[in-house]
Order: sequence, then C-alpha cells, then structure tokens
Amino acid sequence: MVRQRFTGRDIVSVLTDMNYTPVDRTGSHLKLRYVHPETCETRNVTVPLGHEISGDTLRNIADQCGADDFHAWCEWIDEHR
Repeated sequence: MVRQRFTGRDIVSVLTDMNYTPVDRTGSHLKLRYVHPETCETRNVTVPLGHEISGDTLRNIADQCGADDFHAWCEWIDEHR
C-alpha cells in the first residue's frame, strides 16, 4: 500500500531536492516555485508546514506539482524523503 500521509516538511524536503525554490512564506505556509529548464514552464506550489497534511490538501499539492497519478506521486515522495 502506498503511503499517503506526509508532513509539510517531508514534502518541502523532497521538492527542494528536486529544484523547487522557496519564494515566500506566509504564516505556516511555504510557497515554492519550479521553472522547467527547457520549456520555462513554471509551477507554484504552496505547502503547509504544520503536522501531517490531510488527504485533500495533499492531492492539491500533487496537482500543483503537475502529477497525473496521485498514488505514483505519493510513492515518489515516499521514496525521496
């Protein structure tokens, strides 16, 4: 079974290792940006830094990252954290 519970710090750690850059912080939320090196496509992702992230919020983060398959994205996060 694929793990689907992560903290915001888990997500931020993986995304920053994958070239997402912190651009802003508002309260307990960190905004990250990724610019694709070849296409210049930009992705903006907001991650709450509190405790475990709820399922709907986690799905929203995966969508912001451009994930086509939520379960595969969760597996990718789990493998790289």
